[in-house]
Amino acid sequence: MGLQIFKDWCATIQEKTGGELAFQAFGANDVVGDFQLYDAVKNGVLEAVNPFTIYAQGTIPAATFLTSIPLGLRNPHEFDVFYYGLGGIDIARELYAAQGLHFVGPVHHGPNIIHSKVPIRSIDDFAGRKMRLPGGMVAEVFNQIGAETTVLPGSEIFPALEKGTIDVADYVGPAVNYALGFSQVTDYIVMGPPGFMSLYQPVDIMDITVGQAAWDALSPQMKQFVEMETHVYSDMHHAAIQKADQEAWAKFEADGTEVTRLSQDDVELMTEVAVPIWFDYANRDPNAARVFKIQLDYMMSGSLGYVDPALTEGLELKL
Repeated sequence: MGLQIFKDWCATIQEKTGGELAFQAFGANDVVGDFQLYDAVKNGVLEAVNPFTIYAQGTIPAATFLTSIPLGLRNPHEFDVFYYGLGGIDIARELYAAQGLHFVGPVHHGPNIIHSKVPIRSIDDFAGRKMRLPGGMVAEVFNQIGAETTVLPGSEIFPALEKGTIDVADYVGPAVNYALGFSQVTDYIVMGPPGFMSLYQPVDIMDITVGQAAWDALSPQMKQFVEMETHVYSDMHHAAIQKADQEAWAKFEADGTEVTRLSQDDVELMTEVAVPIWFDYANRDPNAARVFKIQLDYMMSGSLGYVDPALTEGLELKL
């Protein structure tokens, strides 16, 4: 589904530029695997990629904070403010440039959600549950509230749920997860309170990244065009994913899947757990701390108020 949206967008570029620029689209693993994407651009095998931004964290530790963190920024427009209003894009481009890459801009995807074989109506219900998570900061938060977390690739989630090796699994959004058959092996979907779909990964971000040589070959006008088109693609991609999710919810309901929601009290308890973990990850890399500081100030501001100042007492950022 996401691939088709991408291919449809790529197919419009040649006409829009009067033939000056063309994008040739490839799917995941058509050329290289997900974790080799950046190397493929550096080596000239590909000229540009549209990856999940979190994949960059192996070479750019600060990329952990260029996409959503547990209980962090909660809506796509907040990331637009971070990137385009508060200077996030400048830091991202600086860090990518050091790798021979040009970060054009973020592309919104959607929230990740949790499927469960048992009802989970508060964070206490995660205790002792065997849970698939992507590792990193997200796993640490759930470990702190008592889940027994394990890392599995997407292809192994369905069989693990079917066999009962795990009780609970996070994966992407409703449309993809329905297509993967998760309603056949789980009875519940665990969401945040109304309007806060996913506490742990509310805004999954992809991006458009271009090799520096390919970027430098573009005229100033064409660079501006690609930047503007990335905004267009982000909007269309996000809306198309959400549309597919709306259709998937009806299918889950028809299959008897029950949606359970965590409460605002759970949000506050999990925020208390998450804040020290944010600081720990931010302090592992000076650039991560720079990026996180922008988001933290925004979350503590009058605009959002997600983080009570008391939660950061005694915690310090190594800037």
